[in-house]
Amino acid sequence: MRIIEIGDASGQIIASDWLIKAEAVHRQLRPGLPADYAGRMAQVLAAGARMCVVVAAGTETGTEEVICVAVWRVIENTYEGRRLYVDDLVSDESRRSRGAGKTMLNWLEARARQLGCGVLALDSGVQRSRAHHFYFREGMHIPAFCFRKGLE
Repeated sequence: MRIIEIGDASGQIIASDWLIKAEAVHRQLRPGLPADYAGRMAQVLAAGARMCVVVAAGTETGTEEVICVAVWRVIENTYEGRRLYVDDLVSDESRRSRGAGKTMLNWLEARARQLGCGVLALDSGVQRSRAHHFYFREGMHIPAFCFRKGLE
């Protein structure tokens, strides 16, 4: 397994071929992404997010395939200071529990430390109990409730 960065710190897409290959796995978490996936992700990256993927040899083809996707950003706030916030983290359903999520989470933690972050944070939908078990096992905890009000 190896990690490939899709965008750079300036918000430019640097691995467009891997961005396209990431779409199917990313949609497993975010099925509501628009039909123009590449266009939407270009907007998200241009607004400060970063994206990376874990790739590994395919089970049938032997060629590298995307097996995990992460979208993240660095945020400064008043209560934690500098933190790396993970917008999206998803492993391919057909290849879960084989180390891709752990590989990605370890990479994100190392990147957070490199960038001077004191916290690695993410939100996870209440229905994603398997993901929650994984996050707890990896040393994460729930420090607060997250409240939202739709404005559309």
